Amino acid sequence: MAPSESIGIGRTDELTLRVSAASLARVVFDHPDESTRMLALEHKAYVSRTSPSAEVVVRAQPFGGAVRIMDPDEISAVSGGFNFDSERSRSEDDFRIFIHPSRLEALCRHVARAAGQASMVDLEIGPSRELGEEFGDSLDIQLQPEAYTVRPPRIVVQNQPTPTSNLRAPGAPTVRIYWIYEVDLQDPELIRLMLDNSQKNPGRVLSQMARDRYRLGTGDRANAVLVAPLAEIHRVYLATPVEKRSEPVPFHDTVLAGNVAAVVPDLSISKFTVIPAGGSGR
Repeated sequence: MAPSESIGIGRTDELTLRVSAASLARVVFDHPDESTRMLALEHKAYVSRTSPSAEVVVRAQPFGGAVRIMDPDEISAVSGGFNFDSERSRSEDDFRIFIHPSRLEALCRHVARAAGQASMVDLEIGPSRELGEEFGDSLDIQLQPEAYTVRPPRIVVQNQPTPTSNLRAPGAPTVRIYWIYEVDLQDPELIRLMLDNSQKNPGRVLSQMARDRYRLGTGDRANAVLVAPLAEIHRVYLATPVEKRSEPVPFHDTVLAGNVAAVVPDLSISKFTVIPAGGSGR
């Protein structure tokens, strides 16, 4: 039996704090015509499973996804024991776990060792896998390694537990840990493709696509990219109260997900703490 299969599932009387870890990519490039720094986000619309009226939700979020636990025994030793938050997380070894609240600081110190490293023995933290999958979903392309460069990450902790809306553990108090990578696109053809995709697929178009697919029984979601000047998104957050910046924020005809603020540079966010490499910012 694999070690992860012997680890429990769900919240218990002792394991009450949910910790969700993800690698997020700040995907940026220089606009080829305007010399403007641009930020690219994954743009998606989906039919809400919890809405009786089949409401369509439209969100823009950073490219990236869950960190995978490669050595559950090591994470268990650091955290004093943990449960996965769901059977799906256990089957995929996703870093979505329940721990005892007193062990959060030790866990944060452990993951801080990943800052500046390409990989860890016990965690899969790089952005390449998720970038490849999500560029495929959004642009129907195979992303090539030479199309971008990656800077070493910083680690950010959303250190005030907030209830999660994730269907794997709805309502559970959750702390989020993000590895933030800057991904700088270098391929002119890819940049043009992203600009064109963003222009053709605003939020209202994505919403209608998801609704049509749901009605026809061919799916319940639509994927594209949203590209906007980084300075414009920065201004939107500056106009948002500091304590609200880690919540969904309206942007044109879509909504920026709560974790977009984590990839916007030079932005104060009251609930986020940066952990320096090899140490703890807590």
